[in-house]
Amino acid sequence: MISIESIKHFPAASGVYLMKDETGRIIYVGKALNLKKRVSSYFNSSGDSRYQIRFLMARVETIEWLVTDTEKEALILENSLIKEYRPRYNLSLRDDKTYFSLRLDPSEEFPRLTIIRKVVRDGAKYFGPYSSATAAREVLKELCRLFPLRHYPLKSCRQRKRPCLYYQLRQCSAPCFGKITPPEYAALVEGASLFLSGRNREVVRFYKERMAAAAGRFDYEEAGRCRDMIFSIERTVEKQKVASTGGDADVIGLVPLGERLQISLLFIRNGLLLGSRSYRPDWALVPEDGLASFISGYYMGDVIIPDEILLPLKITGAEAIAELLSEKKGRKVAISTPQRGAKLELVQMAVKNAENSVAEQQRQDQASGSILAELKERLHLENLPRRIECYDISNISGKNAVGSKVSFLDGKPDKSAYRRFRINSVGQSDDFAMMREILSRRFSHEKGTPDKPDLIIVDGGIGQLGILSALMDELGISGIDLAGLAKSRVASDVGNSTVERSDERVFLPGRKNPVVLRQNSPQLLLLAQIRDEAHRFAITYHRKLRSEAALVSRLDSIKGVGAAIKKRLLEKFGTVEGIKGQSTEELCAVKGVTEELASRITRELAD
Repeated sequence: MISIESIKHFPAASGVYLMKDETGRIIYVGKALNLKKRVSSYFNSSGDSRYQIRFLMARVETIEWLVTDTEKEALILENSLIKEYRPRYNLSLRDDKTYFSLRLDPSEEFPRLTIIRKVVRDGAKYFGPYSSATAAREVLKELCRLFPLRHYPLKSCRQRKRPCLYYQLRQCSAPCFGKITPPEYAALVEGASLFLSGRNREVVRFYKERMAAAAGRFDYEEAGRCRDMIFSIERTVEKQKVASTGGDADVIGLVPLGERLQISLLFIRNGLLLGSRSYRPDWALVPEDGLASFISGYYMGDVIIPDEILLPLKITGAEAIAELLSEKKGRKVAISTPQRGAKLELVQMAVKNAENSVAEQQRQDQASGSILAELKERLHLENLPRRIECYDISNISGKNAVGSKVSFLDGKPDKSAYRRFRINSVGQSDDFAMMREILSRRFSHEKGTPDKPDLIIVDGGIGQLGILSALMDELGISGIDLAGLAKSRVASDVGNSTVERSDERVFLPGRKNPVVLRQNSPQLLLLAQIRDEAHRFAITYHRKLRSEAALVSRLDSIKGVGAAIKKRLLEKFGTVEGIKGQSTEELCAVKGVTEELASRITRELAD
């Protein structure tokens, strides 16, 4: 274990320090304005007294440091090192996926709105974020009723013989078929951009001017469309909730939760409360350090950076973080801790959201604990089944066979522990042999992993459970409860017109008769959810392999079609079916495709 004597040579400068264990693995990365002072604080009796820090320091064997010129450079380096090494004891966002946003690229011919996750500096406009793809689609659906922009890529639109169904529904102006002039379409794009930016008064004024101009030239049809547009916009705006006087801001609320933090993030766009999101970081930090780590980690991802970030408390390094985010955004970003007024009320709202998230999580934890305790009792398990794994197989006559492992922790999916297996040793349709392979691979390779399950369930009855039991004995793995979940069976009766379905059955090792849990009970619903999730995960992978195999077999088998030509064909025509429907002349327009090769492609794809 490292001692304080070994850090006397540390420089009193800004930089990053890396803590390593006895194997040389980086287990913690931190930044400091003064490296010597910060690292020394870990060894002082008056320093950080949290249990986690004492637990961390007991495992630290060496500490290395990297000096930077400024605190901002230290922040950048810290983020890059955390992303590269993912140290065990750094703050980690369990759900680190970015929210969905709407993208509008003005440089496109007839720009359209698309739903994306990744926000990049490419000259396009981004609006959001939205809490889910469903929420983003609802906004897009409502917007297309007001501003009928195109829905599909121009290539696919122009391959059609007539406008798509959205044109018939008046949710697309069909610019690809000349149903609207470029200036008129540009006006729709401008209106949609203003509307999504929250500048609704400008949108209404814009269409009032167009309505007056249309009436002045006696174009009453266009004037009527503008009038209806104004009415629809005003009716839609009435439903939106004003949260502040204006501007874009992210408001952060924080609640210390034992030795963890509950963080709530509110998204304010042009004075409108757009949505919220909650986080509960895996690693406990003091509130100030935890909040600083959250901000630097979250906003260094592919997210929309607002003009202002409002915090419930002051953090160290706020100026450096603001400077870094300003460079990334391309204009000034302010980080502030309001003390009064409307902004303080927004922070208080965010804190209240964090408190409500804590209360809801506690309620869910209590309900989950009760369900798991009941499941333990009903199935006579040795362990409380906090972590449950389930396995499933998917194949068609043994082809493209795959297996899946899903893992639930405290009744919720733990997707970081999901695994997919491509079956290698079984060539025919033999579910038992395939299950044996994936279980053997899982427990041979992951035998010492910390996420050892309390309960393993397999989709099936006594047969699948027997394979699982035999394999666990063979590998010398004990202390894990096992169960098989068999789907309900339909009881057929020729003389009875009603269809009777038997109950779902749970098989246990050493017991011939299954345990029948009460139908629609929380315990059975949880097991069924895990079983169905394993099936979904397996079949999704199976379909992906089938799709890839179909693509490879149809194009790569054609003599003369290499990787480069295949890529160009797919970029131009989209799919194999799209290539199949093209003429020889259209295929020859692709670079590298000769008339002879085009004829061969047409002939072989037609077979």
